[in-house]
Amino acid sequence: MADFIAGALGGACGVMVGYPLDTVKVRIQTQRNYSGVWHCICSTYKMEKASGFFKGMTMPMSTVSISSSIVFGVYRNCLYNLCKLKYGTSNVKPSKLDIFLSGYVAGGVQVLVSSPADMAKVRLQTQAFPRHSNTCALVAGPKYTGPIHCLITIIREEGFLGLYKGSSALMFRDCHSFSTYFLTYAVFREWFVSVEQSYSELWGVLLSGGCAGVVAWSIATPMDVIKSRLQVDGVTQQKYRGVIHCITESVRQEGLAVLFKGLSLNCLRAFPVNMVVFLTYEAILRQIKPFTS
Repeated sequence: MADFIAGALGGACGVMVGYPLDTVKVRIQTQRNYSGVWHCICSTYKMEKASGFFKGMTMPMSTVSISSSIVFGVYRNCLYNLCKLKYGTSNVKPSKLDIFLSGYVAGGVQVLVSSPADMAKVRLQTQAFPRHSNTCALVAGPKYTGPIHCLITIIREEGFLGLYKGSSALMFRDCHSFSTYFLTYAVFREWFVSVEQSYSELWGVLLSGGCAGVVAWSIATPMDVIKSRLQVDGVTQQKYRGVIHCITESVRQEGLAVLFKGLSLNCLRAFPVNMVVFLTYEAILRQIKPFTS
């Protein structure tokens, strides 16, 4: 239970830190009218001001807390039971394979919760609408007025399964990225413990969390691009028949580099976000563990 609570609070803090760059990342991945990161930032601010970078954040703030809670809780409980099954006790140092498999399971389970929220987030982030006081009243307003309206509209127009568009790509992305995420964190934490005289425990958690986020997103970015494109597909007209068709068409039209769109942004965002996530997680866990054990 302690891991579920600490994971929820860590995830919420991470969203607040990284959301503006996440919006820029999604727009670069799904729209061709930006020449680069800086152009996207300037264009977004010019048309929509600062609020444009925080579109759809209310939904992730609540759902990321839930999905982060599920990820950390499932990971710890899976690791606990796996060690008991393999070694007869949970009071042993888990192997790297144990950590990898537990992270893989945790990533898969949380997709069931995160997919609809991620869909609303991406649709809202890619919905550009100028914020000018002298905007003509005859100009049509945005299609989605908020996260809940977005979800209701998707269900009405695309059916309930429309909320899970791109979920296969999301599953593939999260299973691999979370298994790598927890393994990288464990490896770096072990390394920082071995050089404890040079680094305090605080710096060990911060640097391990940041590095874990960067490595995980380096692996996740190609499928993240495909996931985002599938989620946006169908807003105007449907272009892709599925994951494989989206990959082949995207590569054919834009080259192999399209699969790494937003990689630099993902890594730039991942470092501070996951520093905060793991710092919050470890701090909360230390405080509440005695009361939940």
